Amino acid sequence: MISASNDINEETLLSLNQQGHEIDTFGVGTHLVTCQAQPALGCVYKMVELDGTPRIKLSQDVTKVTIPGKKEAYRLIGHDGTPLLDLLIQSGEERPRPGRRILCRHPFDEAKRAYVTPSEVIPLHDVVWDGKAAPLPSMEEVRRRVFDQIAATREDHRRALNPTPYKVSVSATLYEFIHGLWLQEAPITEIS
Repeated sequence: MISASNDINEETLLSLNQQGHEIDTFGVGTHLVTCQAQPALGCVYKMVELDGTPRIKLSQDVTKVTIPGKKEAYRLIGHDGTPLLDLLIQSGEERPRPGRRILCRHPFDEAKRAYVTPSEVIPLHDVVWDGKAAPLPSMEEVRRRVFDQIAATREDHRRALNPTPYKVSVSATLYEFIHGLWLQEAPITEIS
């Protein structure tokens, strides 16, 4: 048995796999416990609704603008079984259905839009705790689900070097709502 250790990280593993090796086991310690690329959790809570009233955070950096209000999320699957994109809709809006064309829009770039006709629609939000305990899947079921989802994802999304970003779109109704609220909340410059 051949074992390798000493500061093994994701880049080292990818490089060894590309070169070909006969290593049976890897000892990954420090890089498993602490993500060297981002040792602190880069996370910020952004409110999107307060007491039933949608809220939007505005910013000159469009990537920091929030998508306001309560939403539902769906994964749209293509005819070959691979995920095409995830779609956010307003809560209560008509859900996307297999075989039915839907306009999918980039949340902030008006030129980026496409009609999508999914062969399958998977809801991404499940109520797992509604005042009652929910049965948890076994570790093997979780593992199988993760491997199945990775296998169904296109290779260009999975590659380590320059992966294609996975698309998350909004419905036409949600797009109009976002931009209407944006205009309502954005300050108007006064020139004199």
